[in-house]
Amino acid sequence: MASKEPELEHREDEDAPAADDEDTGAQVAPIVKLEEVAVSTGEENEDAILDLKSKLYRFDKDVNQWKERGAGTVKLLKHKETGKVRLVMRQSKTLKICANHLVLPTMTVQEHAGNDKSCLWHAADFADGELKDELFCIRFPSVENCKTFMEMFEEVAESQKSKVENNDASVAAESLEKLSVEEKKGEDKAGEAVAAKEEKETEVEKTGKSDSEKKEEETASST
Repeated sequence: MASKEPELEHREDEDAPAADDEDTGAQVAPIVKLEEVAVSTGEENEDAILDLKSKLYRFDKDVNQWKERGAGTVKLLKHKETGKVRLVMRQSKTLKICANHLVLPTMTVQEHAGNDKSCLWHAADFADGELKDELFCIRFPSVENCKTFMEMFEEVAESQKSKVENNDASVAAESLEKLSVEEKKGEDKAGEAVAAKEEKETEVEKTGKSDSEKKEEETASST
């Protein structure tokens, strides 16, 4: 009988219900306090005028073939102050920059032969930290998105062309204004010189003697 008592006690322990976790109300302070850090994307002073999902390729001249740059979102960003527009594309998972360049008035975009969801363009790109002449090809999920991208790209390039023309006109106007001011100064100086000469001639007429004649008389009197 004595040998069975431990087994009975063991079964009682197994059958006993588990005790509920008690809420003591204690609060544990974190060991390390983490502060919020503001992350800058470099796009804070720009407005997105286009935002589309796509896949980007670049043409590798060394191996003469297309290479994928990444899949993500392509944006056209317009600067709030300067009005300049740049194309930026980041990979969707890593946010690594695939393309980063200004849209210039000399740029053109064209359809990819045999694929109406893709288009191509040349650009001086800065995605790798240095300017490189790249040939890009971008592919969209639909034909509509591709057309939207091309139309907006061409519209931006045209608007930048008019902006450059306006800047050239402003520079020309400033140059003309500067030239006019310099000419006016030159005319004023010439007028002053003529007035001084006329005044001197008038004085000679009144005295009847020039400066050279006066010097000769002074020399003769001293001897």
